[in-house]
Amino acid sequence: MGLFLLWFFFGAGIFIQVIYLLIIFGRTAFSKPQKANSDPQKEEGVTVLVSAHNEFKNLKTLIPKLFDQDYPTFDVMIVNDRSTDRTKRLLEEMMSIYPRLRSVTIKYTPAHVTAKKFAMTLGIKVSKNDVILLTDADCIPNSDQWIRKMTAPVRQEGKTFALGFSGYEKAKGFLNNWIQYETLLTALYYLSFGLWKAPFMGVGRNLCYRRSFFMEVKAFKGFWHVEGGDDDLFVNQYATGKNTAIVLDPEANTTSKPKVTFKEYMVQKKRHLHAGKYYRSEDKQKIGFFSLSHALFWLSGIGLLIYFGIGQSWEQFLIVFGIILLRSVIVVRVFASASKKIQGTKAPKNSWMHDFLYLGYFWVLGTISHQAKDIQWK
Repeated sequence: MGLFLLWFFFGAGIFIQVIYLLIIFGRTAFSKPQKANSDPQKEEGVTVLVSAHNEFKNLKTLIPKLFDQDYPTFDVMIVNDRSTDRTKRLLEEMMSIYPRLRSVTIKYTPAHVTAKKFAMTLGIKVSKNDVILLTDADCIPNSDQWIRKMTAPVRQEGKTFALGFSGYEKAKGFLNNWIQYETLLTALYYLSFGLWKAPFMGVGRNLCYRRSFFMEVKAFKGFWHVEGGDDDLFVNQYATGKNTAIVLDPEANTTSKPKVTFKEYMVQKKRHLHAGKYYRSEDKQKIGFFSLSHALFWLSGIGLLIYFGIGQSWEQFLIVFGIILLRSVIVVRVFASASKKIQGTKAPKNSWMHDFLYLGYFWVLGTISHQAKDIQWK
């Protein structure tokens, strides 16, 4: 009976994994390049919105980069959220150089709301333009076409949301390589389901939507108290297959600075994963089915290898090992193709190894994040 269950779980795991890897993720990995559309008649104004708390150094780099954008009508709104560094003075200096730079300063956050959502809401309320493009202070656009390409679905196609990709700077070391892998996997989730007309999340480091829609639905109503989720929970609640577009173009991406210590990374991921508990049930299942089948595949596969190894049933041992090896080849191939389509770069090294380590990462950190009560923005 035990052997039968191992085979059953192994078979179920590989079956669901193949669906995800080749069919769902394949929608992104093996998609055709998107055609660039440019209609001068629809180049309406765009407001780039950045919420910043003690981001002096990053803003000093970011602001000039934003004004290098090749787009005719845009302004930049920086929400100075309770900063105690030199952010305010920097913004005053920058506004004398860049007339289209605007800022609003927050001195305190009301007790009943979370800081990031309050900062974003205030910034959106005072924005001049209806098309809002979000990024973070530590992000840099990958090209001078970022505004044009990220906002095109909203400006030209009548979409409410445009979901883009934001990667991290590459560096040496295991942590950075893991960050590259996990970021790409997360992108495969939300970009792929978005391409299948079933969007469920986005990332605030590269997200576009209409101000009028945000105000109409009172976007953060119902989850003001949730730390984080100002991007993915808003998308999760209101994005549909009809009103949402996916932007797959390396020139439309942004790049962020990665965490450099495991402690910083864990704090960040706890906040990200914590918001997931508030997703709609059907959207939790999109991630849950992959993660459950991933666990079934690896745990039952290892169990079978041990069983046949002890019993010296080498023929069956090699069959199981061959299936595991074949799936690893598929993972490497999918990640390589997806990275090329999304980022225009090679996939993270050792994707097959990180795929195995993801088994512990998701279930351990996911459980901790789900139960955490000490989540903070800054």
